[in-house]
Amino acid sequence: MLSIIIVNYKNPPLLRLCLKSLAKTLSPSFKYEILVVDVASTIETRGIVSEFPEVRLLSFKDNIGYTRGVNEGIKNSDGEAFLILNSDIIPLDNSIEKMYGYLMENQDVGMVGPQLLNFDGSIQDSSFRFYGPMTVVYRRTFLGNLPWAKKELDRFLAKDMNRNEILSVDWIMGSAIMADKKAFQKIGFMDEKLFLYMSEVDWAKRFWENGYKVKYFPRSQMYHYHRRGSKGKFNAFDIINKETRWHIIDAIRYFRKHGISARLAKASGGARAKSFSA
Repeated sequence: MLSIIIVNYKNPPLLRLCLKSLAKTLSPSFKYEILVVDVASTIETRGIVSEFPEVRLLSFKDNIGYTRGVNEGIKNSDGEAFLILNSDIIPLDNSIEKMYGYLMENQDVGMVGPQLLNFDGSIQDSSFRFYGPMTVVYRRTFLGNLPWAKKELDRFLAKDMNRNEILSVDWIMGSAIMADKKAFQKIGFMDEKLFLYMSEVDWAKRFWENGYKVKYFPRSQMYHYHRRGSKGKFNAFDIINKETRWHIIDAIRYFRKHGISARLAKASGGARAKSFSA
């Protein structure tokens, strides 16, 4: 059985759309459960979840953050694997079953992510190489326009990657991640010191370090209403933007934990190749 954990933060219309899409696209013969972790819960959101009697609701009055939201969902789940979704995800037909089948058939894979699409059908960046400290700076300031910065950003965004192939990747965007429970029992929960950002990066790194592969799986496709909330209005360190501040703080905590050369570290046993490959 698969546990589908949806972390929602003040997004009632998209949550309803996500839940409707799951009901429509999942096969009746496929065994699953759905849990909604409602962060900074509202009456409107709770009312929407009540429209779907098969869905379990974990409601939190305070903004506990993405990372703890994921962990609370895992604590209350019963599946052999977890599919962690943001409420702005709409899966295509059979996408979840395909990803689950791939994960269960490949015991050396601990985490897998789908191909995320914009609503015009174009492919989003959803799998990446590990951050270097300057990656954050280049992505948040005008310095990203400099030639050497563009080279670093191309490395980070894996511009050389063929996004139509199954690939080993450093980490997967937290909007849609499927993780194996057996691997999780070895790796543990997401690090709650990372409130909103970087926790999926840290998690993927720990999967690699414990001998489990992280895979990008384009045979599974999902629409994603992507909004970079941490990106400042003027592409600078916009300290007024609360999500930008969270991103910077979480990045600092991540590099304190792993060191500034974290992106160069190899997984134990040499499981991760320097370049992406199947």
